[in-house]
Amino acid sequence: MTPPLSTPSLLPLLLVAFNICFSLAASNSVYESFVQCLKIRSNSSDNISDIVYSHSNATYETVLEQYIRNARFNTSSTPKPVIIITPLTESHVSAAGVSYVSDQPFFILDMFNLRSISINMADQSVWVQSGATLGELYYRIWEKSKVYGFPAGVCPTVGVGGHISGAGYGNMVRKYGLSVDYVVDAKIVDVNGNILDRKAMGEDLFWAIRGGGGASFGVILAFNIKLVDVPETVTVFKLERTLEQNATDVVYKWQSVAPTTDDNLFMRMLVQPVTLNKQKTVKISIMALYLGDVNSVVPLLAEDFPELGLVTEDCFEMSWIESALWWASFGKGTSPTVLLDRESYHVKFMKRKSDYVKTPISKDGLQWLWKKMIELEEPGLVFNPYGGKMNEIKETETPFPHRAGNLFKIQYSINWKDMGIEADKRSRSLVNRLHSYMTSFVSKNPRSAYLNYRDLDIGIAKNWSYQEGKVYGESYFNGNFERLVDVKTVVDPHNFFRNEQSIPPRTIKAWNEKNERSIPPSTSKAWNKSKPYVMIILFMAIGHII
Repeated sequence: MTPPLSTPSLLPLLLVAFNICFSLAASNSVYESFVQCLKIRSNSSDNISDIVYSHSNATYETVLEQYIRNARFNTSSTPKPVIIITPLTESHVSAAGVSYVSDQPFFILDMFNLRSISINMADQSVWVQSGATLGELYYRIWEKSKVYGFPAGVCPTVGVGGHISGAGYGNMVRKYGLSVDYVVDAKIVDVNGNILDRKAMGEDLFWAIRGGGGASFGVILAFNIKLVDVPETVTVFKLERTLEQNATDVVYKWQSVAPTTDDNLFMRMLVQPVTLNKQKTVKISIMALYLGDVNSVVPLLAEDFPELGLVTEDCFEMSWIESALWWASFGKGTSPTVLLDRESYHVKFMKRKSDYVKTPISKDGLQWLWKKMIELEEPGLVFNPYGGKMNEIKETETPFPHRAGNLFKIQYSINWKDMGIEADKRSRSLVNRLHSYMTSFVSKNPRSAYLNYRDLDIGIAKNWSYQEGKVYGESYFNGNFERLVDVKTVVDPHNFFRNEQSIPPRTIKAWNEKNERSIPPSTSKAWNKSKPYVMIILFMAIGHII
């Protein structure tokens, strides 16, 4: 059976699933065997049994549910792991192997203990382990400096490892680009259990894990990132409009202004069907970060975007760390220490999808879209503008290809409260219909998607063939998919690390035909090895993986 990729977004985790040999099918046998194996392979003096949990442990359920972020994957029918491992050291990871929920017996490798953050202000670099959250990273940066930051996401409980390896972005994307654009080194556990840095892994693998998703290639332990400059004072604002308050004109103009205005300004737009005074309508909300003061942004938008009607009273000046709190919906005066809280996330049922828009949607198109959204009632849209730095970086620089030529990215969003299969089917059907309605407005051939909003509706691998992988691979990576396949073939020819949307390796025959040589020299031994006795499937969660 193919192990499902989309399971609980167990935040900063690397989730590791084994197809366990039938001779070890009993839970106790698996637990005892694994503890013994881990002791030997990790060469550690730690009490290994303290980091391994089986069903018989009183804290098993607590550990399992601690980082679930999507209630869809915490139901009575959700397969549960035989054991959970919470490594304390990198050697524990190297000894384990790696994924998510599976129809077969499996275990989870939970990286939350590997969360160290080491900041070197002399060269503005940071070593951050995969188990750290974005909130923890921002807080530790703020402790050291008030004029440096990092261009990553606005959800503080998202895990660093998956966020960066999937090309995570945030509200400084127009000024600085993506998180992966500031990765200068990394540590990864490869298929042989070796811990490699950039020099040891080579430039091809280093390229692949900066946006290609680390889960296809190994276990990401840590990234070395460079910090970026932020001013002592930034400005935020949030404005709302309904259809009765010129929302259509604002959205239409936003499409041409948001991707082209001053690079210091990021204006996210949320579009949601609502009922106000018993009348169904559409409400838009524009949330913005400006890397500068209010006296600069108000006249800027008065000239570029008069339809918005921004005035000084709409704006709030604050420090960069305070803006991180504002974007995370914390109230004024909240202490930055809240960014260290890993339990502030409210678990809910959810589904996300994505698209890219290359040409503005006409007013007629928008009015038609509003009617469809009002009919559906529940799904919403989030428009994230590109331009700026994103236009300056080549699409081949990292596996993430959606750079110049894209006006904005769309996130489709639906949340629900009711449990059960019917509620799940109904909600997913609604967001899928909205996605279908948008077909004529978004990118084509391929219809591109964002890896970190992982969407199994695009396609899945049942046999992990190249043709299966190409379906979703070209949506996520466009032309970069081919290079990712080549890297996979060299570093993991047996497809040891795999999930339903992982990068597939080429067959020996396909490699020969493409490269006109027998096999890649660096992997001739690996290719001739017998397949691993234990099949490992890797997935790195980053937040909203649906």
